Amino acid sequence: QNTPTSPLKRYNMYLRWMVRKDELDLGLFTKIHTKDLLIPLDTHTHKISLTLGLLKRKIYDYKSVLELTQNLKKLDANDPIKYDFALYRLGQSKEIDKFKE
Repeated sequence: QNTPTSPLKRYNMYLRWMVRKDELDLGLFTKIHTKDLLIPLDTHTHKISLTLGLLKRKIYDYKSVLELTQNLKKLDANDPIKYDFALYRLGQSKEIDKFKE
């Protein structure tokens, strides 16, 4: 099987920038729909997604990208990647650690 092992963060981040159109993203690619994007998973997003219960897979890999993207589609099927920046910043800031037992 040809499933990647890497989360392919840079490719997915590039596609996010080029497809989504908002204050952060350019939206230059108009033939790709936001519902088809995958989360640009990094270690911060992975950790916070585990903490919030959005992700069960503890391995930081492509399968985690697919699982998290599917779970975010439950929140917004047309633009699941819109949560990327918020998840990243929350994970990077470690603010959530203050609320852990």
